[in-house]
Amino acid sequence: MEPDRRSRRRRGPFRALALPSAALLLALGACAPDDGAPTLTWYINPDNGGQAAIAEQCTAEADGAYRIATTLLPNDAPGQREQLVRRLASNDDSIDIMSLDPVFVAEMANAGYLAPVPEEYEQAFTENVIQSSIDSSTWKDELIAAPFWANTQLLWYRKSVAAEAGLDMSRPVTWDELIDAAESTGTRLSVQGVRAESLMVWLNALMESAGGHIVENPEADGADAVELGIDSEAGTQAAEIMRRIGETGVAGPAYSTLDENASMLEFQSDAGGFMVNWPFVYAATSAAVEEGSLDRAVLDDMGWALYPRVDPEDPSAPPLGGINLGVGAFSQHPDLAFDAVECIRTAENQAAYFLSDGNAPSNTQAFEDPAIAEQFPAAPTIVESLEASAPRPLTPYYNEVSGGVQKTWHAPGSVNPESTPASSALVITEILRGERLL
Repeated sequence: MEPDRRSRRRRGPFRALALPSAALLLALGACAPDDGAPTLTWYINPDNGGQAAIAEQCTAEADGAYRIATTLLPNDAPGQREQLVRRLASNDDSIDIMSLDPVFVAEMANAGYLAPVPEEYEQAFTENVIQSSIDSSTWKDELIAAPFWANTQLLWYRKSVAAEAGLDMSRPVTWDELIDAAESTGTRLSVQGVRAESLMVWLNALMESAGGHIVENPEADGADAVELGIDSEAGTQAAEIMRRIGETGVAGPAYSTLDENASMLEFQSDAGGFMVNWPFVYAATSAAVEEGSLDRAVLDDMGWALYPRVDPEDPSAPPLGGINLGVGAFSQHPDLAFDAVECIRTAENQAAYFLSDGNAPSNTQAFEDPAIAEQFPAAPTIVESLEASAPRPLTPYYNEVSGGVQKTWHAPGSVNPESTPASSALVITEILRGERLL
C-alpha cells in the first residue's frame, strides 16, 4: 500500500545532497535487492551526479514503496530526443520518468507519449515556479510535465571594460550599446554563432525581446497549419543585430563557430569584454582560478546583468532552458512515478541540485537557501532573468523549426535583414510540408 505522500516530504532546512559513490550508483541502478518494491526507471540527462543522488534520497524516503534507478541519456539534447522518441514509439513501458529538454515536451505530449499530470499534483508542481517553466510544461492548457530545474542566459561583462566604455551597467543596456562599447574598447562581444541549437536560442531571444515570435500558433493541428513569425519586424531587427556584430568584427574571427564554451574562453582572455551565456560560466571561471589556470583578476573583474535589450524602451526576454520531468504514458506505475517526481523536484532538492551541479531551480523558493547566495552571487539576477524569460516555440514541430533556423541563419554575420527572414520562413515551411529535407 502506498504511504501517505505528505508524511514523507522533508520540511526541514535546505541541505546539499551527498553524491553517492560510483559503486553505490551501480548498485542502485542495476543490482538493487529483490524485496518486491517496484523499480522506477528515471532517464536522466548527463550531469555531475546530482540526479542520481536525488534518486537515492527519494528511494530512501519512499520507505519501501518503490526504488528509483537512473539510466543515462546521450550527451546532446537531439540525441536524448531521438532515444526517447524511438523507445516511446514502441510503447516502451520501462520509461517511468524522463528528464526532458523543455523544447521537446510539446512533441512528446502531442504524440501521446506523456501521462498528463493528475490534478492532485498540479499545485505542488506549479507553486512558486517561474511562469515560463510552467508554460514549457503545458500542452493545450493541460499540465503535462513538472518543472524541475531552469536555466537562463545573463549578460556577463568585464567591469573594467564597461567602465572604459562609459557604460552604466546598473541600468538596462541594448545590443547596439554593447557593440559600440566593444568596438570602442577593442574587446570582444562573445555570442553563440555556431550552427547548432545555440543559434536557435539566440534568434528566439532576439525576436522575443523585439516583441515577435518564431512560431505564431505553436499549438497548430498539423504541420501545414503552422504559422511562422520570422518574416516580421522582429525578425528584421534580429538579423540587423547579427549582421552588425559580424560587420564590426566584435565577435572575433570565430563568430560563426562560437559555442558556449568557446564564448566563455574568449571572454576569459585578454580580449574579453562582454558575453551572453548561461550561469555555468561563473562556476567554471571560479574553478579555473582555484586550479591556477586563470588569473584571479579575471574573476574579480567579472560582472553580470540582465540580457541585452533590442529596443531601449522594451524589456528583454532572456532565453529559457532547463529540464522538465515527464512520466511515460506506458509506465506500469504512473501513480508511483508522479509521487517520485514530487519528491525529486521539491524546493529542497532543487536547491541542493543547484549547489551540486550548478543548475538553477525552477522554484523560486529554492533560492532562499543561504548557501546559494554564497556559492552563486549572481543568483538574484538569475531569478530576475528567469522571471522575464521566454521559452523557445512550444510546438510539436520544434525539431523541424530549429533545424530550418540553423540552416538559414548561419553564418550569422552573413544574414541579410532584407531577405533572410523571408527566405528562412520559406525554407522552414517547405520542411514542414515535406517538400525539403532538413
